[in-house]
Amino acid sequence: MSSLAHVLPTRELVLDRYRAVRPLGSGGNGSVWLARDEQTGLDVALKIVPREGKAAARAEREALAARRLRHRRCVRAYDVGHDHGHVYIAYEYVPGRTLREALRAGDVGDLEAVEIGAQVLEALAHAHRTGIVHRDVKPSNILLEHSDEIAAKLLDFGLAQFDGADTLTAVGDVPGTLAYIAPERLGGDEATPASDVWAVGVLLWEALAGQHPFWGMPLQEVALAIERGAEPLATHRSDLPRRLLTAVDRALSPDPAARPHATTLGAELRAAFRQPEPRRVARVAKSQTAIRPLPLVRKPLTRIVPVAAAGAAAAVGVTLLPFWPPALALAIVVAAGAGAALHPRLGLAIALAAPIFPLGNEARSAALLYVGFAVAWLALTWREARFGVLFFAGPLLAPLGALALVPLMLQPLRSPFLQAAQGALAVLAATFAASVAGDTGLAPADTVTEAALALWSALAAQPAMLATALAAALVTTLLPLARRRHRYGIATVGVVVSAGAVVIGPGGTGTVLGVLLTCTCWGIAALLAAGSRR
Repeated sequence: MSSLAHVLPTRELVLDRYRAVRPLGSGGNGSVWLARDEQTGLDVALKIVPREGKAAARAEREALAARRLRHRRCVRAYDVGHDHGHVYIAYEYVPGRTLREALRAGDVGDLEAVEIGAQVLEALAHAHRTGIVHRDVKPSNILLEHSDEIAAKLLDFGLAQFDGADTLTAVGDVPGTLAYIAPERLGGDEATPASDVWAVGVLLWEALAGQHPFWGMPLQEVALAIERGAEPLATHRSDLPRRLLTAVDRALSPDPAARPHATTLGAELRAAFRQPEPRRVARVAKSQTAIRPLPLVRKPLTRIVPVAAAGAAAAVGVTLLPFWPPALALAIVVAAGAGAALHPRLGLAIALAAPIFPLGNEARSAALLYVGFAVAWLALTWREARFGVLFFAGPLLAPLGALALVPLMLQPLRSPFLQAAQGALAVLAATFAASVAGDTGLAPADTVTEAALALWSALAAQPAMLATALAAALVTTLLPLARRRHRYGIATVGVVVSAGAVVIGPGGTGTVLGVLLTCTCWGIAALLAAGSRR
C-alpha cells in the first residue's frame, strides 16, 4: 500500500480545495483526515485511499453509493476525486465515536442499544428503497454523535451492492466482516436487504447480551455457528420485554424470508419499550398511540443514580475515619459525583480511593489490604461501572435498620455474580463501618499478614453476620428470577424479607423506622412488578 504519511501534512491543497488539519483514523484501506474545505469554509472528513487493487474501485463505489443517499442517518458524501496516487472522498464531518468504542467502554444501555438499532434500520430502509444493500453493517461502521441525544449514522458503503454496479468480488468471495454476515451469504447467495437486517440483529444481540453470539470459538467454527443461528436472546436476557426478545430473534432467523423489513423491525424495537398509555387516553386516541418512539434523551435516572451512588460512597469513605478536613472531604464527594457524570469509571475510581488515606493514617497494612481490594473490584466491575459502588448502600441503610432493602438497591446490575457479590459486601461493609467507629483496632506496626488474619478472625467470630451476608447475596440474585417466574414473585420475596425485618424489629438490630421503610419499599416494588406483568 502506498504511504499516506507524506501526502497530507504538506501545505498544498488536496484537489485544489481541501486543507488537511489532523488525522482522524486509519485502517487497512486508507486513512481519514479532518480537513477544511477552502471553498465553503466547512470542516470535512476526507477519506484517502490508494489507487491500488480493489481498494480504489471500492472507494469509488463507496462514493457513488453515499452520494445517492439523502438521509439524516447516513453520513453524506460531498465530493469525490482522485489524482495519480489516491482516491479522495469528502464526507460531512460528525464528531463522535463508533458504536464499537461505546460498547467496549460499557456505555450502551438497553434503551440506548434499541434506539441505536432503530436509527440504523432507518438508514438501511432508506438505502434499500434506493436500491442499495450495505453488506457490511457492524458496530465499527456506526458513528454515534457527541450529543446529549442518541444520534447514530451509518458509515462505509464501500461494500455496497446496488443497481447498475458491477460486483467487486469473484465467485465464492464473501465481502464483509464474518461475525455479522448472514448465513445465506455464506452459502453463496447474493446479499439482500434481509442480509442487512440480520447484521442489525447480531449487533443488537451483542449489545443487549453483553457478548457476541458467534465469538468465543475457533475461527473455523464461526461459519458453522452462523449457519445454525444464534441462541434465543432470552437465554441470556430473559428480563427484557418479550416483544423485544421476539423482534431480535426474528431478525436472526436463518430463513431470510422470515426476517422483518428494516422499517417494520425499527418500529417493533421502539414499540417494545413503549410505556403503556392510560386507558382513557387509549380510548380517545388509540390510533395515535400504536407506536411511540423512544425519546432520544436518556432517562434522568440513568444519569442521576451513578452520580448519587458515587457521591454517597465517597461520603462514607471520607467520614469512616477522622482524617480529611471538612472542606477537603466535601471536595472529594463532589469530585466523585462529577467524575461519575463525566464517565462512570472515573466516579467509581474516585469513590473507591476515598478511604485509602484515612485507613493508612490508622494502619498502613489496612490501607494496603484495601488498595488490593479496590483495584480488584475496579477490574471486576469495569463493564458495570455505573453501579460499581452500590454496596456502599449497606453502611447508609444499616443505621436506619433497613439492610433488608439492599437486594432492591442492587437490581440495576445485570450480572448475577456481581449482584451476589455486592449483596454480601453491603452487609460486610455495614458491619465494618459500625465496628470501626473511628478506630480500626489495628496497630500502625501491624504487617499486611497480621491485618489480614485479624480481619479473618473478626469475620469468623460473627457467624450471624456471615449468615446475613449470605442471605443478602441469595435474595439479591433470586429477585430477578422470582419476577420472571410469577407476577407476584417479588411480592412473595418481599413478604419474607419484610417479615424478617419485623421479627428483628425494634427489639433487635432494627428500628421502627427501618421496619416501616422496609415494608413500604418492598410493597411498592411488588406493586410495580405486578403491574408491569399485566
